Amino acid sequence: MNATALSTATTTAAASTEVDNRAAYLGFAFAYVFGHGASALSRSGAVALPAWLPVALLATGLLAGTAFAMTASLRAQKTASEARRRAEKLVGTAWITGFAALALAVTGLSKVFDQPELQTVLWPAGSAIVVGLIYIAEGAVRGIALHYNLGTWLALVAAAALFVPGAGVFGVLAVLGGGAYLVAAFLESRRLAA
Repeated sequence: MNATALSTATTTAAASTEVDNRAAYLGFAFAYVFGHGASALSRSGAVALPAWLPVALLATGLLAGTAFAMTASLRAQKTASEARRRAEKLVGTAWITGFAALALAVTGLSKVFDQPELQTVLWPAGSAIVVGLIYIAEGAVRGIALHYNLGTWLALVAAAALFVPGAGVFGVLAVLGGGAYLVAAFLESRRLAA
């Protein structure tokens, strides 16, 4: 095999193990912008919306984003090394652990302080923190700085959003979280092209 053929084979193998997150980022951007955005508008009293609409918009985006993320990850794992597949599976189980821990924390805090309304802000902000931390781990395992940086941004923005009173937490997540996903989708195209 000559040097050019070896270089092409190496580039093709590296590209086929690359995770393309564009569709997932756009699905999650939809969830944040329209789901959290509708919650911000509805809860602030700016717009009268049916109570089910923000939840439906959020769920639609989250389901689409999750389906796209899983598809891209499974596609990349088919040609990945055994060590990489093992690392991906370990990071994948962090989703279950992270959200189980979040459910316990949110339920515990709302019961201990006898304030069930805490769940209204702790679930969206806590979910974004968990997602951000797992993105940091995925970015490290995959060697994708964009994914790592998006995770860092989401975790910090979600934690800071808890300082915003009322419906503001949803506005922060919609604008700064949804906006970050849109920027990441754009930058993902450039990353894959490079």
